[in-house]
Amino acid sequence: MLQAQELSNFSFGRGNRIISPEIKGDSVTFRLNANYATMVSLYGNWLPNYTDVIPMTKGPNGIWEVTIAAPEPEIYTYNFLVDGVSTNDPVNFMVQRDGTRYLNMLFVPGDRSKNYNETAHRGTVSYKWYDSKQLGINRRLAVYTPYGYETSNKKYPVLYLLHGGGGDEEAWLSMGRAAQILDNLIEQGKAVPMIVVMPNGNPNQQAASTIGLKNTALDMRAPENANAYVKSLVNEIIPFIEKNYRAIPKKSARAISGLSMGGGHTTSATILYPNTFDYICPLSCGIRESDHLDADLQGIKKAGYKLYWIGCGKADFAWPGTEILDQALTRNGMEHTLYSSTGGHEWKNWRLYLNTFAQLLFK
Repeated sequence: MLQAQELSNFSFGRGNRIISPEIKGDSVTFRLNANYATMVSLYGNWLPNYTDVIPMTKGPNGIWEVTIAAPEPEIYTYNFLVDGVSTNDPVNFMVQRDGTRYLNMLFVPGDRSKNYNETAHRGTVSYKWYDSKQLGINRRLAVYTPYGYETSNKKYPVLYLLHGGGGDEEAWLSMGRAAQILDNLIEQGKAVPMIVVMPNGNPNQQAASTIGLKNTALDMRAPENANAYVKSLVNEIIPFIEKNYRAIPKKSARAISGLSMGGGHTTSATILYPNTFDYICPLSCGIRESDHLDADLQGIKKAGYKLYWIGCGKADFAWPGTEILDQALTRNGMEHTLYSSTGGHEWKNWRLYLNTFAQLLFK
């Protein structure tokens, strides 16, 4: 009886069961059961402006509906505005977390998004805690190990994949589809099997805010805390991974990439520790001109590297800084790739970049 009562909680609206979103051919239909509402609109991040909404029409049984042309293949987020109140789609179980917000996903299938799907051979995502003397707290990071890791004695190269501002150790998994992208590329033989480490780049956080742990009062403006997270990444996280995982402890088996804030961490880490990473992939961050920029880059050049890959959208506010980095690398005689795309500062691009540069690592 108890189980029946529990299941009955999900049977409300029987006879009005709806599907949303529903993709048919080149169109997608959104529906919401909201008989009480007087006005319902759809917002999607594929719309040109953040203030744009699409009005929905109320039909029989209080079902609001709208059908639109499907955006190009990708993953998008959307929500409903019900009498001015932002509301998630209650019948869509596909969500992603952006900081403290949970957003519905619209997954449009196609060539660009095919590697965002689950595949037959899946790796494992785990969460590990480590002690940071640099930051004075116990901290959490996410680790992806490729399919077959548990059943072999093989050692693997490692990609350190860093999130942007407002993100945490789950951002690349929830919004970036990192595990699915790596699973697909590895299964297709397009990427070398690798470990992917996704730390929390907020030095005052023990873990993602959804864990409910208090943040510390770390003063990042204090001189002693300059590059505190980057120093912890190289001096604490890398040794922790190489002690607890079958990671190849060599520069040639380490890659680093990050988006936005994480891109800044990427450039800082490789400038401060030029003998640590052979594969360097900053995304949507760029760099500022300075009187020591050339000397910083010469340090990387002298240490040697195998890949310097930059990704940024031409509509991204980080594009000017990306051009500065591109020009600085060129004048310092450093071989690199500038991968430009359409669009701006958005996960649509960062998923594309991971799907692209991951195929170039450790080869």
